[in-house]
Amino acid sequence: MSIIYQNPSIRIEIEASEIPWLKIFAQNKYKEMTNCDAETKQQIWRLLDLIETEMLEYFKPEKVNIASFANYVPQVHWHIMARFKNDSFYPECMWGKKQREGSAKFASMEGFISQLLNKLD
Repeated sequence: MSIIYQNPSIRIEIEASEIPWLKIFAQNKYKEMTNCDAETKQQIWRLLDLIETEMLEYFKPEKVNIASFANYVPQVHWHIMARFKNDSFYPECMWGKKQREGSAKFASMEGFISQLLNKLD
């Protein structure tokens, strides 16, 4: 787990992957979005929008996937993934069947994180 940002309501982590992949967690152990307090919900929705927008602009992916399952980790969290036609799983989800050896090339994740953090403050 690599936390790149946190405050009392949420935290953002990087998922180790071949593609750009971030996760937003509620700091409290809410099981469902409807259980979250208004401030946490507002921050999650704002961050989902911001991260998707920044991923589209910075990485120029084929698609951005946003998902919230939380079956294994029953705590509110969201996955935001920049997807490329030549990543290992495309067009399947990242939890699906591998389609090929991936060869996706994209701008540096470090640069993206730096740019994103500048917009969070």
